[in-house]
Amino acid sequence: MKIDLHGQAGLPYINRGVYTGSFCGMRYRMSKETRTRGEEEEKVLALAIYPEPLCFECTPEEKKEYQDFPFTEEGFAQAVAYLNECYEARQGEWEEALKNRFK
Repeated sequence: MKIDLHGQAGLPYINRGVYTGSFCGMRYRMSKETRTRGEEEEKVLALAIYPEPLCFECTPEEKKEYQDFPFTEEGFAQAVAYLNECYEARQGEWEEALKNRFK
């Protein structure tokens, strides 16, 4: 099993709003953000990963992991690949969060 967001989310959707989802105990949030690098501003695809059960706003900051990607189709593909890598690397943590989400 793996996360495949192509056809569900995508840059046109994220360009207009925030995309949130979950996969087996791992929640994620993608949004378009502006970052200032020196005197230049650039658009990035901001990804946040956090455990079940709470929504992004209610999850404590120390439980969230952030990563930026280029706001391009390639950056979107990199973000999805990163989601899958994080899930596989910490699968036990996500499964535990899913198991205990109603406790």
